[in-house]
Amino acid sequence: MKPSYKEPAQPYQFDYAVNDHYSGAVFSQNENSDAKNVNGYYSVNLPDGRVQTVKYVADQQGYGGYNAEVTYEGEARYDEYKPSYKPSYKPASYAAPSYQPAYKPAYKPPTSPPTSPPTSPPTTKCCYL
Repeated sequence: MKPSYKEPAQPYQFDYAVNDHYSGAVFSQNENSDAKNVNGYYSVNLPDGRVQTVKYVADQQGYGGYNAEVTYEGEARYDEYKPSYKPSYKPASYAAPSYQPAYKPAYKPPTSPPTSPPTSPPTTKCCYL
């Protein structure tokens, strides 16, 4: 097995841009490195009409982290809402509901025994005969 050596970072610079009239895609990027730090930006046309640009700086070791500044150009525009769906049927009309209670209690007033005293004398039995 051959030993592998880490290649030292090399300075570089690149950029590209896309402006496709057919699809409407518009974006670009530019980046350069001095073998220690990376600087660059990219931009994209957003669907709402604004242009978003991100400028960034990052160091190779990661001590400085990834610092990005995001800016927007222009003002967001949105199309007016127009509902496109219209039902092709007419809803059926229904008769007005009639409400009646489901439970009808059969009320009977309570019956109570007569309140007059008994007419016959009580019968007694002797217990000790």
